[in-house]
Amino acid sequence: MTFEDAASAIAAAGRRMDAMGWVPATAGNISIRLAQDEIAITCSGRHKGLMTAADVMAVDAAGAPREAGARSSYETLLHCGIYRRFAGAGAVLHGHSLANTVLSRRAGTSIRLAGYELLKAFPGGSTHDTAVDLPVFDNDQDIPRLQQAIDALWDDAPGAPPGYVIRGHGVYVWGADMNAAMTRLEALEFMLLCHLEEGRHSS
Repeated sequence: MTFEDAASAIAAAGRRMDAMGWVPATAGNISIRLAQDEIAITCSGRHKGLMTAADVMAVDAAGAPREAGARSSYETLLHCGIYRRFAGAGAVLHGHSLANTVLSRRAGTSIRLAGYELLKAFPGGSTHDTAVDLPVFDNDQDIPRLQQAIDALWDDAPGAPPGYVIRGHGVYVWGADMNAAMTRLEALEFMLLCHLEEGRHSS
């Protein structure tokens, strides 16, 4: 994929996420892997619903900007961590929905999703009759330290679902390409919203 095509796809994903209410203000970030050592990612401080291709930049595999003076998201290293760990990851989405924010503030180390038809959107989810534990990590402004905690969990659970939540902050989801990542994000956000509603009505 060319940088231009990736930038257009990222801008379109930003508009989609904004329409769903998942990236308020300048929240969230989006990326596509261009090559083994290059990533297209949203520039820092951009409203995702108003983005154009000009609001996307390129970084190397360590998160360093390809162009002098450009500034990517503060959380670029979390995108790099996903691409470094998962060779099949081609796109990463990070959003701040009401459901993932509220649920993660209440959760322990994971949020269990069980019995939902949309669990089929995750790898290995051939039936609704299963459960997924979505990891929840404490928010940390030290991004390298946060990535170390994520890597430690992945080392212990290499078959973990393609997603995690940062407490009170937002969700990260990835897929082979932008369509796959968006499908998983939409499925996950629907299940989280259901989980939130069930909790509200049972209390």
